[in-house]
Amino acid sequence: MNPEESDVAVIGGGLVGAAIAYGLVRLGKRVVMLDEGDIAFRAARGNFGLVWVQGKGLGMPAYGAWTQLSARQWPALAESLRAESGVDVSLEQPGGLHVCLSERELEQRVATMTRMLGQPGFEGYPFETLDHAGVARYFPQIGPAVVGATHTLLDGHVNALRLFRALHAAFVALGGNYRANHGVDRIARESVGFAIDAGGRRHVSVQVVLAAGLGNAKLGDQVGLTVPVRPMRGQIIALERARRFMHYPMGALRQTDEGTVLIGDSQEEAGFDTTVGTPILATMADRAQRIFPLLRDVRITRTWAALRVMSPDGFPIYEQSQAAPGAFVASCHSGVTLAAAHAFDLVPQILAGSLEPRLSAFSTERFHVSKAV
Repeated sequence: MNPEESDVAVIGGGLVGAAIAYGLVRLGKRVVMLDEGDIAFRAARGNFGLVWVQGKGLGMPAYGAWTQLSARQWPALAESLRAESGVDVSLEQPGGLHVCLSERELEQRVATMTRMLGQPGFEGYPFETLDHAGVARYFPQIGPAVVGATHTLLDGHVNALRLFRALHAAFVALGGNYRANHGVDRIARESVGFAIDAGGRRHVSVQVVLAAGLGNAKLGDQVGLTVPVRPMRGQIIALERARRFMHYPMGALRQTDEGTVLIGDSQEEAGFDTTVGTPILATMADRAQRIFPLLRDVRITRTWAALRVMSPDGFPIYEQSQAAPGAFVASCHSGVTLAAAHAFDLVPQILAGSLEPRLSAFSTERFHVSKAV
């Protein structure tokens, strides 16, 4: 059987891989997307659907700039996906709030935002601190436990399930080669590219992009890349559909365009365990009810857990292999927020064969601490 040939092989069919594959095929490249399938630990299963800028970048100003760039490009991505797939991802970017339930919590939040925005080289943006009455202007239904919030105009959200569908549909519509149930067994460097054994077939590609989430750790070894990622469990509660009362997203609470209320944002070091736990769910539900007492009368329809892809410092990893030029890795836990930057900004750099200096902060070199002499 002759090998399948392509310009770029993208390994991983989640939100990160699909956004990159979509961006590549938009530029006329022959692209194969190798997707392990539903046996994979898809981070996309737990994505909350936020296009979120607020609070991102403390400790790495480049991440703040990268996130803001993607948020600005999101309207163009949503329109392109609608035109090429026929799917409306329901993008809304009205601004967002991070709600606090105690004075201490609000003080800490404001201090964190102020410290982050004051970092040298940070691309700043305005935020406002709201008291209870200020939050009530956005959400008249809030309860008395809400002390205040921070608010920016940069944040928004999308229908994450439709986004996943739109990226895949647009990729195929533009001529992309999608291969489901094609877990990668082997990647080998060849004289003019890479040979990839997956799904019982051999694929030959000039370039390869590792976008397999937690699978990048193992795959990276085959192309000379050390990708230190680990799982972090997050649990989500979905409530029954209700009349729309949230027209602005919160960091851990949002209502979709279809009326479903989602509660999330738990962060647990639990290895590869995706079971849900009543104590965590109860804490999440209690906080949501304290913010909106009306949720006491809304039934839970589903709970589940998924695994985030976390680097040691929580920031993305983008790098080209020095041992195998042409092999790139893209790893992050903000697949929705960064989808536009991946499709429109990262892709041209991959095709050019080198990442721009502004992405150097995302190299794994930051994890290599020199030993004191």
